[in-house]
Amino acid sequence: MATVNMPNPLVPNEIYHGDSRQLIRWIERESIALSVWSPPYYVGKEYEKNLSFEDWKNLLREVIKRHFPILKPGGFLVINIADILCFKDEKMPKIMAENISRRKIDLTKEDILKVVKQHPDWNRYKLATHFGCSEQTIDRRLNGNNVRGGKYQPQTRVYLVGGLIERAATDAGFYLYDRRIWVKDAAWENSRWHTISYRSVDESEYVYAFWKPGITKVDRSRLTKREWVNWGSRGVWEIPSVRSNSNHDSKFPIELPRRVIKLFTEPDEIVLDCFMGSGTTALAALREGRRYIGIDKEKRSVEIATKAVQSCRKYEKEPEGKSIFYST
Repeated sequence: MATVNMPNPLVPNEIYHGDSRQLIRWIERESIALSVWSPPYYVGKEYEKNLSFEDWKNLLREVIKRHFPILKPGGFLVINIADILCFKDEKMPKIMAENISRRKIDLTKEDILKVVKQHPDWNRYKLATHFGCSEQTIDRRLNGNNVRGGKYQPQTRVYLVGGLIERAATDAGFYLYDRRIWVKDAAWENSRWHTISYRSVDESEYVYAFWKPGITKVDRSRLTKREWVNWGSRGVWEIPSVRSNSNHDSKFPIELPRRVIKLFTEPDEIVLDCFMGSGTTALAALREGRRYIGIDKEKRSVEIATKAVQSCRKYEKEPEGKSIFYST
C-alpha cells in the first residue's frame, strides 16, 4: 500500500530499519498471515532508556492497532512477553520487611526497649556495644527502616501486562484466541538465588495469540503426529532459553517462533516480526519455508539480523538477502 512521500510497500524477505509504528503502515493490506514478536519488556535495556512507562504502554497499543489492516482475515497476531514486569517507581510506597531469616543475631525490638527503659540515656552506639552488634542493627530494630532495595532507592513496581495486551488487541478489533506458557530453563539453576522478599523467581513467559475475524484454515497435518502430541495441543511449552546473548541482549530461542509459524501458517505465507532483534523469527520462517518481513528501530539489530539471515541463506545455497534502511 503506497503512501504519499513514502516508498513502495515493504516486500517480503527483507529487514527494515525504522519505527514499527510508521513502517507497518507501508505493508500491503491483508498480506500478513502471522505477526509474531516480542516487544521491549520495559526492564531498563539500553533501547528502552528514553521510554517512560506511559510511552511504553502507548507503543504497544499503537503497534497492535496498526496490525489490523495488514493481517489477513482469519490470521493471527502472536505476542511473547513476560507477564510480570519489574521496574523502579518513584511513586511507590517503601516496602518494609522484617527479614528474620537474614538476621545474624537473635535480637528483637522488645529486647532493646527493655534495656532502653533501664538506661534511657544510652544512644545507639552504647546499645550496640551492650548487645555486641552494629549501631545499624539497633537502628533497624528500633525504627523498622529495613526497606527492600535500600531506603534511598526507588521501590520496585510489579506489574501484570496480560490485561494491557488483551485490552489493546480487543480495542484494535482482535479477539484472544489462545495463550501458551513458555517455561524457560532456570538460568540461575547452578547458583544460589538471593532475595529479601517472598517474590518468586520468574521462569516463564506467555505467548498470547489474537485472531482477526475471518475464515481460519485448521490443518493439523502441518505438524507431525509427534509434534502435535508434544506441543501442538499442549498449553505449556518447555523450551530452553538462549544460552548466549553475546551479540544481542534480548534473544529468544528459535524453537519458540518456529512452533508458532508452523502451527498458524502455510508454506510461502508471510510472517512479520516488527521487533526483529537478532533475526530469530526470520530464521524460523526461512527454515519452515515461509517468507518474512522484519522491522527494528535499532540499526545494530538490523545489521545482526541481516547477517544471520545471509548466513542461513548461504548455508541453504540460496541467494543472499539484503537489508533496506529507512530513516523514520
